[in-house]
Amino acid sequence: MPGATPNPLRSELDRRLPRIAGPSVLVLFGVTGDLARKKLLPAIYDLANRGLLPPGFGLVGFARREWEHQDFAKEAYEAVREHARTPFREDVWRQLSEGVRFVQGELHDDDAFDTLADTVRELDADRGTGGNYAFYLSLPPKLFPTVVKQLKRSGLADQREDAWRRVIIEKPFGHDLESAKELNAVVDDVFPPQSVFRIDHYLGKETVQNIMALRFANTLFEPMWNRDLVDHVQITMAEDIGVGGRAGYYDGIGAARDVIQNHLLQLLALVAMEEPVSFSADAIRTEKEKVLSAVRLPADLAAGTARGQYAPGWQGGDEVCGYLEEKGIPDDSVTETYAALRLEVNTRRWAGVPFYLRTGKRLGRRVTEVALVFRRTPNQVFSQMDTEDMGQNALVLRIQPDEGVTMRFGSKVPGAAMEVRDVTMDFTYGQSFTEASPEAYERLILDVLIGDPPLFPRQQEVELSWEILDPVEEHWAKEGRPEPYESGTWGPESADAMLAREGRQWRRP
Repeated sequence: MPGATPNPLRSELDRRLPRIAGPSVLVLFGVTGDLARKKLLPAIYDLANRGLLPPGFGLVGFARREWEHQDFAKEAYEAVREHARTPFREDVWRQLSEGVRFVQGELHDDDAFDTLADTVRELDADRGTGGNYAFYLSLPPKLFPTVVKQLKRSGLADQREDAWRRVIIEKPFGHDLESAKELNAVVDDVFPPQSVFRIDHYLGKETVQNIMALRFANTLFEPMWNRDLVDHVQITMAEDIGVGGRAGYYDGIGAARDVIQNHLLQLLALVAMEEPVSFSADAIRTEKEKVLSAVRLPADLAAGTARGQYAPGWQGGDEVCGYLEEKGIPDDSVTETYAALRLEVNTRRWAGVPFYLRTGKRLGRRVTEVALVFRRTPNQVFSQMDTEDMGQNALVLRIQPDEGVTMRFGSKVPGAAMEVRDVTMDFTYGQSFTEASPEAYERLILDVLIGDPPLFPRQQEVELSWEILDPVEEHWAKEGRPEPYESGTWGPESADAMLAREGRQWRRP
């Protein structure tokens, strides 16, 4: 009734209700690729299976294959059966498949895009999708301008007061700062900024989002999250696989552009940012941009960075080839498969604290983590022998594969002697919560369809990240071939030396 005071309890309860997308059509470009088959199509089914997609939902695939609607539906069915996270239910698939369509054509083909426009309008009439369209560009960045211009020419991108049009762009967002600006200019000419969603799937992972909850919802952690107690921070994304079938994409891109520019710098921003005034998209992005603008590169890039290229070795008991022996890789390739940087964040909270970022392929194991390593205590009452088996206290946020948080600290060993040794306390999502964590793409696709942008970086973040990485890439381009490292190890010797010069060492997860 007018003038009634809102019920705060009802507001709190409403937050627990699931967010359900409204009527809409999702158009997938690049629908025959690995990403669509292994991640996107299963994520769409999982959303439907969880009741988060409306009956008025349509899915349109666009590709060169000479498929009919039923051929695409069959391919999607097989991808879902193989890769879906939630149990397969025929009734859910049947309802979802009724809205599945396929358009065959080339990206430069005007007729194909006119057919696409007719197809989504038919879905509006048949499925009640309301003229709301999201276009997912699961394509190489060089093809983005062609698609975006076609969407404009065909009228598919025309903004309406009674409906929305959104575009989803997969990373990498350009190859360097200049290309990122050029790409944004093309997209910005067709879609307003609030309708552009740049996908970084790492930002959809539960543990990444939990960084903010861990910091700002707990009195325990925030007081020690600063230069007074933190010695340094290590951010690691390690893979135990090689390039595999991604050789054509990966060569010429490399580890730094593929992972550091987006995933790891986003993690750094979340770890180092100040508390936002709210969890709105603008508030979170503002704090992340402050961090990225405060990042400083080492004065000596030769000493403060490292890069490598995996050589033959042993991985999980199997002998594996080196990068230069991979199918599709030129014999003289200088693309790095390992990259490490030493950065500093020039703010009052973090001044003087080094942030070490590393990523690589064919490393010791698959793991992504953020580790805050704390300063040593004076140990004035302990002899050196008492604490010789004790390392530095650490708080480790495990992003994958076993999501959780570990605290490492010293404890007395049972017995008569005063001997202190490292012990750990462990929290894992799987043991603490009954509901399984959704896949990152589930969360991100749902956010796009709802129009909720907090987890998507905006153009300013992208450009600030390239401003950090471009000088490093320019320096490496002058150095020649990356340092080889044996597959199954933890990277090149130069990376270990980078930390050893400062009396530190990399964690071995």
